[in-house]
Amino acid sequence: MGSYTLDQWLLFFFFYCLCGWVWESCYVSALQRRWVNRGFLHGPLLPIYGSGAVIILLSTLRVQDSLPLIFLFGMISSTVLEYFTGAAMERLFHVRYWDYSKQKCNLKGYICLSSTLAWGVFSILLVKLIHPPIAVLLGRIPAAWTEPVAFVLVSSVTVDFVQSFRAAVDLREMLEKITEENEDLRRLAMRAEVVSAFAADDLRKFRERTEVEKLLLETRVEAGLEKRKAQRASRALERRELLESALRRRSDAKLSALHNISAALESARNQLGERRELTGKALEARRAEIDQALETLRTNESRIRVRTPDRYRSSLRILRGNPSAHSMRCSEALENLRKAGGLKDR
Repeated sequence: MGSYTLDQWLLFFFFYCLCGWVWESCYVSALQRRWVNRGFLHGPLLPIYGSGAVIILLSTLRVQDSLPLIFLFGMISSTVLEYFTGAAMERLFHVRYWDYSKQKCNLKGYICLSSTLAWGVFSILLVKLIHPPIAVLLGRIPAAWTEPVAFVLVSSVTVDFVQSFRAAVDLREMLEKITEENEDLRRLAMRAEVVSAFAADDLRKFRERTEVEKLLLETRVEAGLEKRKAQRASRALERRELLESALRRRSDAKLSALHNISAALESARNQLGERRELTGKALEARRAEIDQALETLRTNESRIRVRTPDRYRSSLRILRGNPSAHSMRCSEALENLRKAGGLKDR
C-alpha cells in the first residue's frame, strides 16, 4: 500500500466516502422510515468515512500481519479523527451533527466505546477483506486516467464543500438569530409586564397574547386542513407549500406577540407623565428604557419580515440529512426550526 500515488489515495478516499454515504443513508433511512440523504455535503459522499478509511490504511501499514495491532491502531486513529472532527464542526457551526451522549462510556458525546470498538472491527474488515480487491481493481486503471479522474472529483467536491460550508454557516447564523429573537421576546414581554402594572386578569390575558407556542396552537385546525389539501398535490409541491405555510404561521405568531408587547410598552410610555413618583432623571431614565425596548422590538420585527423561505430550505436540508443533529447553545431555536419544517424530533 505504501507504493500508491497521491491520485490513487484520492480515489480511495472518494470510493470510501461513497461507500460510507450508501451505508449511512440506507441505515438512517430505515430508522426514519423515509429517504435520508445523509451527511454534510449535497453529493453522495461522507468525508468522515473516506478520511477514516485512509487514516486506517496509513496507520496500519507496518502491522499488516497482526490482527490485534490492526484492530488497535485502526481503532485509535479513527476514533481520534471522529473526536476532533465532531468537536471542530460544533465549534464552527454550533451544531453537533452526530451525538453519542446517550451511549454508555462516551466522551463529550463525540465518541463512545461502542463506536470506538466498531472502528476497530471495521479496520480489520477494511485491511483484510475490503481493501485488497479494491486495490487490485484500482491497479487495473491506466495511470493516464487516474490523474484526470482525481482532478475532476477534487474539483467537484471542492465546489460542493464550499456550498455546504456556506449553508452550514447560514444555519448557524439563523439559529443564533432565532435564539436572540426568542430571548428578546421573553425579555420584552417581562419588561412590558413590569412597566405596565397589569391587574391579575389583564396580566394573564397579556401573557396568552405574547406566548408564541399558544398562538401557534390556535392555528392547528387551519394547519390540518392545509396539510390535507397539500397531500393531494405532488410531494415536492406539498413540501414547499407546507414549509411556507408553517413559516408564515410561525412568523405571524411572533409578529402578533411583538405587536402586543409594543402596544403595552407604548401605552406605558404615554402614561409615565401621570405617575407622580417618577420625576426628573428617574422619569427620563424610564422613558429611555422603554424607548430602547421598543427599538429592540422594531429590530426583531424587521428581521422576521425579511426572512425568506429559501434560507429556511437550505437549513432544513442539513437537518434532514442529519436527523440526530442538535445544538447545546441554540437547542430551542433548532427545535423551532424542526417544527417549522415538519421534521420529526430526534
